[in-house]
Amino acid sequence: MLLLQPPVLAAATAGGAAWYVWSCLASPLWKVPGPWYSAFTSLVLRYRELRAERTTYIHQLHLQYGPAVRISPNEVAFASVESIKEIYASGGNQFYDLFMVYGRRTMFSTLVKDDHAKRKRILADRYANTNVQRAAAIDGIHERAGRFLDRCTASVGKSIDIFVSILINLHNYAFDCVSHHLFHPYGSDSLRNPQDEEIQKQVTFDDSLQNRLIKHHYPTIHRAMGSVIALFASPRETPLADELVLSAASRSDPARFTVVNRMQEKAHGLDQTTIAAECLDHMAAGIDTTGDALCFLMWELSQPRSMAVQRRLQQELRENKSRLVSPGESGGGAEQQQQQPKRFDELPYLDAVVMEGLRCFPAIPMSLPRYVPRGGRTIDGYFVPGGAVVSCQAYSTHRIDQDVFPEPEVFRPERWFAGEHEMERKKLFFAFANGGRGCIGKHLALAEMKILLQEIYSRFTTLPDYTCMSDEDMAMADQIISSQPRAKKCLLTMVPIDVE
Repeated sequence: MLLLQPPVLAAATAGGAAWYVWSCLASPLWKVPGPWYSAFTSLVLRYRELRAERTTYIHQLHLQYGPAVRISPNEVAFASVESIKEIYASGGNQFYDLFMVYGRRTMFSTLVKDDHAKRKRILADRYANTNVQRAAAIDGIHERAGRFLDRCTASVGKSIDIFVSILINLHNYAFDCVSHHLFHPYGSDSLRNPQDEEIQKQVTFDDSLQNRLIKHHYPTIHRAMGSVIALFASPRETPLADELVLSAASRSDPARFTVVNRMQEKAHGLDQTTIAAECLDHMAAGIDTTGDALCFLMWELSQPRSMAVQRRLQQELRENKSRLVSPGESGGGAEQQQQQPKRFDELPYLDAVVMEGLRCFPAIPMSLPRYVPRGGRTIDGYFVPGGAVVSCQAYSTHRIDQDVFPEPEVFRPERWFAGEHEMERKKLFFAFANGGRGCIGKHLALAEMKILLQEIYSRFTTLPDYTCMSDEDMAMADQIISSQPRAKKCLLTMVPIDVE
């Protein structure tokens, strides 16, 4: 029993501590800038994650230490063009196990690069801009934007919570649009149907961040004490969404433009559970990202500091609705003739507003981690050993280089018209991630955002309701991968343009 003697235990503990400190000091990551404690413990990072503050915490470290910062003993965060290019040519890591659905790996949670590429080839056709722009697909988005607009019109004279109001919130709009693209004619109608809205709420107000992080970082503890942890940190449960997706995936006659139609093709060999898992993953992502990004953007457009931006956007939309050409240009006689208005994706200032909104308030602002391959890699001038975790986050890549993004905290759509640093802006724009694992739904999301903004700001001026809101309420709070207003509300007033 000599090993249990206090002097022996003390010596063993001291020896183990000395070895751990030495290993931290000898790590190649010691040369990476960062707070001293990050070299020895991940507890500070975990604490920030559990408080939904990872994104802002890492950004503050970038501001203090630069575009490369060590955030834990085995993890480094980067924020440069070179690091984005190097990091996102690889596969994922076990973080993506959090996104397995029904025990199946979806495209997003697939770790092996070749397997991911195979699944993406199946899905890419339905998310290509040519398919999104098909009449059956794009008309569905216009129809749902019209329903949202009808709700806005009915709310004139009172403020509405575009984050959570019954039947008139942006997540309902995003839910109806993405389920239309996934399942039509078996998608949702949450802008008119309270039962469908309950499905959206289960997904949007999922509060499983802490539970899922504990499961990821401390799996043994989670297995042993999962039922106890659930009393304080809710597990993910979306039975209504499961029912919708499993039912839609079993239908044999979805519209040809839909994702489920593509996945049901026999050549792909996908069973019904795999199809449902993939579609639920896309549906949840489509609700959170588009709904939250629109919410933050409309709040910013409504601020007094951004009223000039809102006015310029309204002017572009108004002029587009009543475009005229001169007799010589029209070729149709001496009288002026009406010219066809530009499409939503041909309006330069609307595009700049959306780009600036996604720069300031990216739908996925937080880290997208990757393991460094065996043998290590040199990233942004620092050697990172194999097995270490590296990442970039859009919130920081959109702000860190002030030569490319001057006054990065200022909402300024005009910056997207500047010729200087144009290429660097595009390379640092990370709202849809990058590389082979970039967001497959980019074109669908942009169409949803632009069409709704075009409808709203052609008819209304939006103003913040500061009797019920504060700037702190709209601070970004991390979810498992997206971000929401900390107070989970966003109250605006819609003022018809013709009565201003």
